Amino acid sequence: MRILFISSNRLGDAILSTGLLQHLLEEYPEARFTVACGRVAASLFEAMPRLDRIIVMRKGAFGAHWRTILVAGITSAWFMVVDMRGSVTAWVLPTRHRRIYRKRDRTAHRVEDMRHTLHLDVPAAPHIWIGPIHESFADGCLGTEDSGPLLVLGPTANWDAKVWPTDRFAALTAKLTGPGARLEGARVVVVGGPGEEFVAAPLCRMLPEERLINLVGESVLNTAAVIARASLYVGNDSGLMHLAAATGAPTLGLFGPTRDDNYAPWGRHVAVVRTDQSYEKLKTDPDYRPEPGRSLMEGLPVDRAFREAVSLLARVKVNQ
Repeated sequence: MRILFISSNRLGDAILSTGLLQHLLEEYPEARFTVACGRVAASLFEAMPRLDRIIVMRKGAFGAHWRTILVAGITSAWFMVVDMRGSVTAWVLPTRHRRIYRKRDRTAHRVEDMRHTLHLDVPAAPHIWIGPIHESFADGCLGTEDSGPLLVLGPTANWDAKVWPTDRFAALTAKLTGPGARLEGARVVVVGGPGEEFVAAPLCRMLPEERLINLVGESVLNTAAVIARASLYVGNDSGLMHLAAATGAPTLGLFGPTRDDNYAPWGRHVAVVRTDQSYEKLKTDPDYRPEPGRSLMEGLPVDRAFREAVSLLARVKVNQ
């Protein structure tokens, strides 16, 4: 029994769909899986059980990424094809069962909306498969003994308008880890994707060197293994924010020019704090464009983020 799961090009959307994959793993214990996705998301699936192959779709002229799937899949006999991109390709591939994602409710959270793809009664929470090699990496970074609180920061995003100002991340860190604070003396991990080192570098320079662990550019699953041990993750609306929530780490998402009702972190211990301005208001800003001249996150003060972080930490303690 073979199942083809066509996921997203973007890391965040791919993470949000992993709950459906986990459901299929449990529903069909004899099935083998092939995952097709974009280059950025490919490593997310490396430790997934019963994985036969990852097909990396690279965009090119005349739909080259879809031809990749057609060439790889047209000669295979699939038990099921699940297409989270809603493409025509899924209709061409030979399969007994076909499940294609279609947006039903644009006001709903994506995880809630995605459940209809597999006709589920309840949403399938995102799931991250972390292997022993990734746990060993985390051991090497953090040690195997409990050495106090751990704060993880995600200061990058795939769109400059979503990036909270660097000095505010630094100020929030000082408030959360200073004398008498809930995370007093915490080590601070800074995470980001490959190529985002220059975005995170100013923040790294502003943090106490003796407590800083810089993991910007590290692989997705190595990063996930570290985040899973965090006392708190604070980050912009990004794929790494969704990664943090999916690992079970307490996650505070910072929102401004994107819809938190669609893309808030999904998990047991999550919270959102946003700018004074609504998404609808920010959408009319001249810098709401592919190459903004400035961040649209300036309307989120440090004190508000701090209060929400403290509130989240308190809720986590009560539920433990």
